[in-house]
Amino acid sequence: MLTSGPAKKVAIYVAEDQHYHGSAAYAAILDFLFFRGVSGATVTRGIAGFGSEHQMHTTRLVDLATRLPIKIEFIETAEKVEELLPKLQAMAGTGLIEMHDTTIVKPSETKTKKEQTAVTGKPALKSETKAKLMRIYVGENDKWNGKPLYEAIVGGLRAHDIAGVTVYRGILGYGANRRIHKDAALSLSHDRPILLSIVDTEEKLKTFMPILDEMVQQGLVVLSDVDVIKYTPDYEKTERRQETRV
Repeated sequence: MLTSGPAKKVAIYVAEDQHYHGSAAYAAILDFLFFRGVSGATVTRGIAGFGSEHQMHTTRLVDLATRLPIKIEFIETAEKVEELLPKLQAMAGTGLIEMHDTTIVKPSETKTKKEQTAVTGKPALKSETKAKLMRIYVGENDKWNGKPLYEAIVGGLRAHDIAGVTVYRGILGYGANRRIHKDAALSLSHDRPILLSIVDTEEKLKTFMPILDEMVQQGLVVLSDVDVIKYTPDYEKTERRQETRV
């Protein structure tokens, strides 16, 4: 939570058509800041500008309209900014990040959230662990902050370093209101059932539950015990082979 006193003001500049993992870079950055508990952020769209390639972009040039500069700006504590900066640098890609000292005269009201810590380890040929399977059932028409709910949930999961999520679109189903939802090819209804399937540790999924409570107004969330069996390349053996060839 921000309090009166010293802070950091951060501005991130990216191109409007710049992408990060399939999403618009500025939208992905905004989602990351939101789900990481940053007190507030603003996105503004420029009408003209040029970057490192020294190429002019302006709304007067129709062909270059999608290359307009986008600015994401936020204010946070120095500790929080230092924590987020490595990820922001990766997300900004070829963009520019600037930061300078500022002073908070009047803080706004915010909510604090628990931070996630990533568990790292050397990959093995085969690993078996215990984990939790989370299944989230919502409707395709469900919205959150103006975007499809399932897309917002995926953004939140990614921002919290959840291992992965798969979204399934159903062709037929019904929920608590016992109203049938069909695929558009079968009826005029576009409110098809959506299933999000996530596997991760119980601790990380339970930490994300308070956010789900805010986002899902009508739906179903199920947690189940699962055994995770993962096969990965033997990186150490591969590296030894490469060293031998060299």
